[in-house]
Amino acid sequence: MSKHHHYKLSVKWTGNKGQGTKDHDSYERSHEIDIQGKKKLLCSSGSAFSGDIKKHNPEDLLLASLSACHMLWYLHLCANEKIVVLEYIDNAEGKMIQTSNGAGYFTEVVLNPHVVVAESWMINKAVDLHKKAKEFCFIANSVKFEVYHKPLITALENRPKA
Repeated sequence: MSKHHHYKLSVKWTGNKGQGTKDHDSYERSHEIDIQGKKKLLCSSGSAFSGDIKKHNPEDLLLASLSACHMLWYLHLCANEKIVVLEYIDNAEGKMIQTSNGAGYFTEVVLNPHVVVAESWMINKAVDLHKKAKEFCFIANSVKFEVYHKPLITALENRPKA
């Protein structure tokens, strides 16, 4: 039996400097990601796209999601197999290409996990479990999918009053 899970969050643009999107220099790409009960993430576009380098951007978050999902599945599988992981760090890398019309897409993501296990007999199994974690990672299994949109667009003067 399949289980369905539902996730919700809000993304709010905070970059209006007073003129809205009059032109490309009139606004910031700043926004907040708000997930109920969690700390807000202050975000922007990547610095290559006129964003704030000090803030998280969608590309970073995609890469982080892939890395974290793999790690969590890996740790779970290691625990199931009695492989004792003492340390785990992944120096993940992603490559994105921007096309001539300004659109873009990731061409690859490479996860580079460095793992320390408790005993040397665990090494071979620990290596093999990365392949299995790749099969189970929800995010990795989702990177090619249909994205549906249900926009609600209102004009400033017609916006409901708070």
